[in-house]
Amino acid sequence: MDREEEEEDLTVKRSQREADVFTSVCCLGCLSRINLLVAVCVGMYARWEVTGEPMILVIFILGLFVLGIASILHYYFAMEKASVSLFHLWFGFLLGLLCFLNTPALSTNVKELVANYLLIASAAMKAVLAVTERICSTFHHKPTLLTPVEWLELLGFAIASTTRLFHESVAIIGLVVALGALIVDLRMKSLLSLLNLIAFALVTSLVFFHALGFPTNPFALSCYLCRLLCEPLLDLYFNGLGPAERWMSVFSLGKVWRRLSMIPLCLLELAFFVFAALKLGHLDQWYLVIPGFCIFGLFWAICHIILLITVWGFHTKLSECQKAWRVHRTRSQSLEQVMASRGIRHFCLISERLVFFSLLSTVILGAVSWQASNGLFLSALLIVLPLESLAHSLFHELGSCLGGTCVGYALVIPTSYSSSGGQPTHLPPQYVQEMNLRSTGMLNNIQRLFSHHMIQTFGCDYSTSGVNLEAVQNKLRTFLELRTADGPRHDTYLVYYSGHAHKNSGAWALAEGQTFHLAQY
Repeated sequence: MDREEEEEDLTVKRSQREADVFTSVCCLGCLSRINLLVAVCVGMYARWEVTGEPMILVIFILGLFVLGIASILHYYFAMEKASVSLFHLWFGFLLGLLCFLNTPALSTNVKELVANYLLIASAAMKAVLAVTERICSTFHHKPTLLTPVEWLELLGFAIASTTRLFHESVAIIGLVVALGALIVDLRMKSLLSLLNLIAFALVTSLVFFHALGFPTNPFALSCYLCRLLCEPLLDLYFNGLGPAERWMSVFSLGKVWRRLSMIPLCLLELAFFVFAALKLGHLDQWYLVIPGFCIFGLFWAICHIILLITVWGFHTKLSECQKAWRVHRTRSQSLEQVMASRGIRHFCLISERLVFFSLLSTVILGAVSWQASNGLFLSALLIVLPLESLAHSLFHELGSCLGGTCVGYALVIPTSYSSSGGQPTHLPPQYVQEMNLRSTGMLNNIQRLFSHHMIQTFGCDYSTSGVNLEAVQNKLRTFLELRTADGPRHDTYLVYYSGHAHKNSGAWALAEGQTFHLAQY
């Protein structure tokens, strides 16, 4: 009884400790959001005070009204998802306004200074919250590309960009798309994700907004980026999902949706090439620009045609795997096993190198066609780099984690005699019949084994009269020369033999006193 009471006390203490941790995490999250709310309110008020624009005051009052609606939906109607969605969409929009509605007069405003400090504090609290959740294991990773919160804050920031001129707005929307692609790149643990993050940070802070020609609030922009990027960046270390689990949101898409995803990919790649071609209009160094663009542009075009063919081929193979997986779902087969049996590993090992050359051609063409004053070119470059990095990471990880193809052959020859004393002795008829039944059951089990593990069956031969040496050699020669449908050899060749074997050498005992040993092959 004392031991049971001690265990109950330990369980209660553990539950209380977990509840305390959860409460602390929730309080930290609420404090971060409240800090952000105060910062946005102070910043919007400072802009209205300095500029005197009535529209800013209208947006500020509307923001408070939306916040009130979100609170009512959350606390009175239990519509938590709707209220949280409205909250993050609106805050993405307001952070965008704080970033874009910036004037030199605000640099000396005390309220603006307070708002900037509050924005930094909110970003720091968000980072601490993300670290605490992962250290205390209160955050559970799910296979997703972008969370609803990230979608909404990206959308809100993109809507805020419409306050600028059209070409500036388009460039900023492109930057938002690049940010979304970078988040996915980090969450999928791409090999080049950190390099993409560094490139994004450098281009955004040093070049992009200077190319657009209007001042931005670096504190609001840093707060926005930190709130979106801190969790995916931490997940490079804390995310324990395997490669197949992380990409399951892509694998689970239907055939039509995956094929349709090729359309925006093609358009984005084409847009990057068109914006890169605008470099030809700069004739200061035409003797370098024109030959360089022609050579590397042709290389880029060839590599990306191969890239599109490769991605299309992967979608085709994935559709076949999904179809086979639905058939074998009753046998508890995972999609990963089906993909391994269909030769996806070999396809990915080859595709990884092809995609790497496509990525390399993009980097080279971007360097040759560099346009520090063209925001559209910069945003297009920042979009295609993480997208191609994602494709490279997908093929690299699948090539590393998936198993290879396997083909199997079984030969079952029931034994009708015994040679325990060195001399063969025929078994009684009842034992022969029992041996035949056992061998038949064994053959059926082998067939089920091949089917369960998705091993391609070359053949399951059964013979009661024995098999001669020439037939076995021809069969095994054909078996070992067997190749996959794509051309390469199988990764594993499985041979199963059940029958009489010589005790000393282990050679198969065949008809007419012949023997066969696998060492011959």
